[in-house]
Amino acid sequence: MESDASTSPRRRSSSCYSDSGDSSCSEPFSECGSDDLSFTPAAAAGIHRLLLSCAAEVSDGSISSLVAELESPSSSLNSLRRAAMELRLLAKHNSDNRIRIAAAGAVRPLVALLSHADPLLQEHGVTALLNLSLCDENKTIIVEAGAIRPLVHALKSAASPAARENAACALLRLCQLDGSAAASIGRAGAIPLLVSLIETGGARGKKDAATALYALCSGARENRLRAVEAGAVRPLLDLMADPETGMVDKAAYVLHSLIGIAEGRSAAVEEGGVPVLVEMVEVGTPRQKEIATLSLLQICEDNAVYRTMVAREGAIPPLVALSQSSSARPKLKTKAEALIEMLRQPRSAGLRARPAAVVAAE
Repeated sequence: MESDASTSPRRRSSSCYSDSGDSSCSEPFSECGSDDLSFTPAAAAGIHRLLLSCAAEVSDGSISSLVAELESPSSSLNSLRRAAMELRLLAKHNSDNRIRIAAAGAVRPLVALLSHADPLLQEHGVTALLNLSLCDENKTIIVEAGAIRPLVHALKSAASPAARENAACALLRLCQLDGSAAASIGRAGAIPLLVSLIETGGARGKKDAATALYALCSGARENRLRAVEAGAVRPLLDLMADPETGMVDKAAYVLHSLIGIAEGRSAAVEEGGVPVLVEMVEVGTPRQKEIATLSLLQICEDNAVYRTMVAREGAIPPLVALSQSSSARPKLKTKAEALIEMLRQPRSAGLRARPAAVVAAE
């Protein structure tokens, strides 16, 4: 996307940014929501009956029968839909069922459903895998069944918005397995699709995509470069500059991850990120002040030009106020003081050394 700093103007305001009214510095990411059932009213009675049956004790034999239905080449479309939906619902809330379903061999036929032409079967397959992935013991089974590329394909082309959003959630769960899983998901092409979902998805889709992107970029360094190259910085800044999205914190943390590489710092500056970050230091919640300060600190390290830009944007007064705040955490005060020291250095000098306060705080 073309750079246009004017699209993210600073809005001087006495009100704080807030995603939820919570100004604590707690973790900004919660897990993706699992299985938001979205069936047509015509199917409501049948779904209600299935929910009741799935809430009751289910036998291993019943689970095996459902798996056999998925694997049978003679199963009708309606039979496949019902079997997949029942497995989806059985795995929705019950951790024991998740283990038993995976042990019964359901994962591979569910993965196969992701390539099926029927949109409802795709959604059931994606969401059943998401529900199964909520059990850590199943993550390796799902990855070894070859689910990553079909889930990325579902994220790209599934007809149902719910299927695309749940594919993002399932990939998030799988990337938490280890760094190699996160790298594999990045190589499979998930990053540009998540960036697109951040740009064009609904409220839930944006949040799920941001959460997944954060996990992928934290788990594998090469994914950060993929995200920058996919144009993630612009939509993240747009979300950060608009508190009404409810995405300020999430977007700020994803951006901070991307700023950890040189390409991310350059993109953040070129896309007009400095004024957005400075305003967050000035009027954000405590958590937002902290992540914005850390991001500005990374941007300014080793770059005199960027230090000049940040200082001219008026960062020093709010940083001084932050460093003197009785409510700020000691480590944050130290970081703010280190950034102030950087900004007050002769800005023509290409200093490579990091201020002592930064080293001491780490």
